[in-house]
Amino acid sequence: MTNLARNLAHTAEAHPDRPALRLDDHVLDYRTLDEHSARVAAWLAAEGVVPGDRVAIMLPNVPHFAVVYYGALRAGAVVVPMNPLLKSGEIGYSAGDCGARTILTSGPSLPEARAAAEQLGITCTDVTGQDFATALSRVEPSAGIVERTDDDPAVILYTSGTTGRPKGAVLTHGNLRSNTETVSGLLGITGDDTVFGGLPFFHVFGQTCGLNAAVLTGACVTLLPRFDAAKALDILTRDRVTVMEGVPTMFVALLAAADAAGGTGAEAVRVAATGGSAMPVDVLHRFEAAFGCPVVEGYGLSETSPVVTLGAVDGVRKPGSIGIPVEGVEVRLIDDDGKEVAQGEVGEIAVLGPNVMRGYWNRPEADAAAFTDGWFRTGDLARRDEDGHHFIVDRKKDLIIRGGYNVYPREIEEVLYTHPAVAEAAVIGVPHDLHGEEVRAVLALKPGATATPEDLHDYVKTRVAPYKYPRTIRLVDALPKGPTGKILKRELS
Repeated sequence: MTNLARNLAHTAEAHPDRPALRLDDHVLDYRTLDEHSARVAAWLAAEGVVPGDRVAIMLPNVPHFAVVYYGALRAGAVVVPMNPLLKSGEIGYSAGDCGARTILTSGPSLPEARAAAEQLGITCTDVTGQDFATALSRVEPSAGIVERTDDDPAVILYTSGTTGRPKGAVLTHGNLRSNTETVSGLLGITGDDTVFGGLPFFHVFGQTCGLNAAVLTGACVTLLPRFDAAKALDILTRDRVTVMEGVPTMFVALLAAADAAGGTGAEAVRVAATGGSAMPVDVLHRFEAAFGCPVVEGYGLSETSPVVTLGAVDGVRKPGSIGIPVEGVEVRLIDDDGKEVAQGEVGEIAVLGPNVMRGYWNRPEADAAAFTDGWFRTGDLARRDEDGHHFIVDRKKDLIIRGGYNVYPREIEEVLYTHPAVAEAAVIGVPHDLHGEEVRAVLALKPGATATPEDLHDYVKTRVAPYKYPRTIRLVDALPKGPTGKILKRELS
């Protein structure tokens, strides 16, 4: 078995009547999900999409995401998931960089997606519209699944550090299948489970640990297109969710919602998994007490499919630890020279295993910087204790993680520099009780120029996705610099 879409076909054949996806009162069983995805595969082929072509998907967590995701994979295409909140310039960059043939999206995202598609000269389809439903009804479901090898690309996820434009991490069918199987086993997911589907599927955490893990095992995913704590608590209770997956800010918000409601009401949850940023130990303990289930912390990146380490569900768990490497994955903590550090010392996390991406799309120079003798250097710093448990201590990169979403300072700085009044710009992350980190911009204006923080805030807000723009802006006479003229972000607050 190679193509990741075979997991859906096998589950649909074995358990056709099991619920695969639930969105409030709407339920899609595995037979229907498989049949719809087969129609999408046939439609894509009729539209001229051939194996290896890139298909961009820009949807929230709705049943259509799974339908077109598995349909594109079934056709042998490479899925390029995008945040539906992106603006046309952001969409156009990623879709253009990977040479996407088409963009599949839905009503709210359609104007921005269409603008990007027109600029690129490619097609854009509203997959929730009647025209698309009619088009699918006119094609025969694809009978087969296009064969792919373990090394063939399945998904390209756009991510970046602080040194330039987003890069496409190429995850293969082998990468995603191995990580899905590993995570499903460690969390003990079976066909009897209901998985909370509030982590966005366009992000690798929700895609692998939520959607793909459920499809592999025949579990049901109950969907929440946009996170709201009160609604999430209602879903956990109503659908008797057994596997809760989320970023730390979701757990904070759920605790507040439970307090407001006078209790959780979610007695069915047997395990909760978190990642994306550090989980405050106090929050972990309070969640375990309130919901009566263990919380396991993990670590991973888009480039690693994503899970690298995970705490034990039934064994020893150490609060504040990201756990131990998952099966088949090796982790080293190395210094700047690539040598492994001693136990207890801080080193950069380097990863080797079947989950590690093939590389960045058409970025040989980025691959050369990211890999050392086959080991992927994450840029994250950690220490390991005597029991082999890892603890994140810092991030080498200036990456800001706001509510589980990655915000890359360089991208926002470049937008700020296009404002005619801005002379110098630095974007940093500052601690925030709810979101973990908040985005702040520190700016110096050009001599004689005038602009208020409100003006600059509105300028950026119209040009980037809602989670990216700076919530606070500080104006200073000049930014601190080192001897080479480099802005010293560590001196900013």
